[in-house]
Amino acid sequence: MFIPQDISEVATQVVSPFKTHHTPLPTVIPDLPRVYYQTSSEVGHRTLWVVCVLMGLVSLAFYIMAARVPVQKRLFHILTAFITTFSFLSYYAMATGDGITSRPYITERSKHGAVTEIVERDIYWARYADWSVTTPLLLIDLGLLAGLNGASILVTVVSDVIMILTGLFAALSRDQAQGWGWYAFACIAYLTIVYQVGYKGRHAVSAKDDKTKTFFGAISLFTLLLWTAYPIVWGLAEGARRVNVDGEIIAYAVLDVMAKAVFGFWLLLVHDGMARTSPSIDGFWSHGLSHEGVLRVSLPLFKILLSCTLTNSELGRGGAHT
Repeated sequence: MFIPQDISEVATQVVSPFKTHHTPLPTVIPDLPRVYYQTSSEVGHRTLWVVCVLMGLVSLAFYIMAARVPVQKRLFHILTAFITTFSFLSYYAMATGDGITSRPYITERSKHGAVTEIVERDIYWARYADWSVTTPLLLIDLGLLAGLNGASILVTVVSDVIMILTGLFAALSRDQAQGWGWYAFACIAYLTIVYQVGYKGRHAVSAKDDKTKTFFGAISLFTLLLWTAYPIVWGLAEGARRVNVDGEIIAYAVLDVMAKAVFGFWLLLVHDGMARTSPSIDGFWSHGLSHEGVLRVSLPLFKILLSCTLTNSELGRGGAHT
């Protein structure tokens, strides 16, 4: 298209630079925030490997102890061996670097709100995966030892899973206030566990012999005291970040060895010493499927089911008469 000369001159004048008498503002490039990394040193790395090997050896010892008792009395041995086996796998994942992620935290801002300092800390998510499996098994050990009913054991296990998951959410939270909120939920769930094991467990075990009552009181108190130390370590390490990653690893390692390996040996050695009074499980657990391909239920369970059936039948007949 042809543009007349006078029009082009006007366009040239429009696009020409605008003259001003003001001094131009200097271009300011904001400083990039400082980033600090909180990771484990050689001390923490070696600690992970030491506990990994230790949990492997303890698991092997528990499986050997399980093989030396009749299958009817092997429930505690298998549960306890599973606890240290999962712990061995978790520590192997952390020691090799596969069970670790990192989470950035804003630790400093300027007076204008700009981020000036960021800390990126290692989060060992494999530890939470371990706890989500091993701590319910440990609580089942205590529940069966005390003679808790199924409803109480279920409430205890679900509360434990909630505690572990909310602890993981707190560790992965980007906002510190939200993280402490998840931490509060975890503490509430832990109080439920203390109530079920400490109060209802002692009430249930009161119907058993003196040796079992004394043993349950000691080992449950030992467990709850150790478990109380876990949220304290979390608050100082992953929560407030007052403890470095090496200190966090060492603290959790000591607690895990005490709460799993020492607990397991204590439970199984005393349990084997109470062989006459310890429960014996028959039926499918000991003998599997029968030749007819059906599950064989133990006599006490059959009596319970039979009494429930008769009660329901009587209620039905009573309703028909009315």
